[in-house]
Amino acid sequence: MSEFVSLLSPAGDRHFDGLADKFASSLYVGARGELRLALLDRLLPEMLDLEGQPLLDVGGGLGQLTSWFSARGHAVTLAEPSGEMLARAREQLAGREVSLLQASLQALPQLAPGPWPLIACHAVLEWLADPRGAMATLASLLAPGGQLSLMVFNRDALRLSNVVKGNLKKALADRLEGKGLRKRLTPISPLTHGQIETWSAENGLVIREVAGIRVFADYLRRPPESDVDRERLLALEHCYCRLDPHWRLGRYLLYTLERPTPSHEETST
Repeated sequence: MSEFVSLLSPAGDRHFDGLADKFASSLYVGARGELRLALLDRLLPEMLDLEGQPLLDVGGGLGQLTSWFSARGHAVTLAEPSGEMLARAREQLAGREVSLLQASLQALPQLAPGPWPLIACHAVLEWLADPRGAMATLASLLAPGGQLSLMVFNRDALRLSNVVKGNLKKALADRLEGKGLRKRLTPISPLTHGQIETWSAENGLVIREVAGIRVFADYLRRPPESDVDRERLLALEHCYCRLDPHWRLGRYLLYTLERPTPSHEETST
């Protein structure tokens, strides 16, 4: 029976207490996890204007992103609702000058209001019951001229992956969401590019950059076995991840969103 116990929070969000090891092994260990991190290492400096700004890492999990930004001179506040994940992050970030905050995204307007010049929210919205509301919250935390680095799990890529695996009935019925009833890591709210476009416009945010993360890797019949082939795959991913139509196939979609600075006319009225 415990296999079917709900793993959702009272708000209906998927948190990861009791799942830190599974989360780490599924998302960061192995060829796909290494490729994701390697692509971010290349793409973040290309897609963001980084000047050592203070950063709020929303749903920072095990601290990989916080570590990356901290190493580049940013004062980082990592916010994470799971106590277990936050403890693991604290171990990984030992010796770094970062702030750790146990808080859900919804609590951040009270606990870390900013406004922030730089926010990162990677692979979080797809685990929330109300990702649209979460976008509004993130926008409210962003300073004028500030940047939001947003990464979401791509619903369209999930559909294609199911077709490739032969799950035709599931794909045709568009039953792609996880239910949060098992210890599986299928997001409960996979998102589309169209949703991000709509929600960004609703909240006065402009999409400055977009890229697909793993536009080819998840569809390979077998993963690359040699270091040479892994480097070739990384080069191929990096070459095409920002080109249409390839970026649309990424397992994750990576965005740079910006809150425009008000014009002189707007501020004087």
